[in-house]
Amino acid sequence: MKTKLSLLFCLIVLIGCEDTSVEEPRDATALLISGKGKKTEAYISSGGPQYWVDAEKGETITFQNNGSFSSDRYAECATGNFTVKENVLSLNYDCPDFNPNTENEEGLITYSIEQFATYFILTPTSRPICVEGCSYKYVRVE
Repeated sequence: MKTKLSLLFCLIVLIGCEDTSVEEPRDATALLISGKGKKTEAYISSGGPQYWVDAEKGETITFQNNGSFSSDRYAECATGNFTVKENVLSLNYDCPDFNPNTENEEGLITYSIEQFATYFILTPTSRPICVEGCSYKYVRVE
């Protein structure tokens, strides 16, 4: 009986606390991604349920309409080209000897991307892939 009451309580809390102001994701392939985003949060797990934490280093990335980008993530290389296809963002840094050890077999750093009106979420699909899952929230600043 105690277990049933606990489950009922959890269900009531989940339903009662539902956030009705959640934005629906937009199809990234249908949008031209441009502008600047600043990383504000990371969705992580330490073996249990995932949770959002404030980003320690609020890196920025700026996408241009011509397919180029700049980022302050790596001190060794800050620019390159990007594509978005089927909700996958591919970054190709343009520094010849740059090796961040996060690229896939084609030499690209890739993320699945969910775009919203005021922010976007990147989830790594190239190395390293987080076993427990991880995502990064970037708030649009321009």
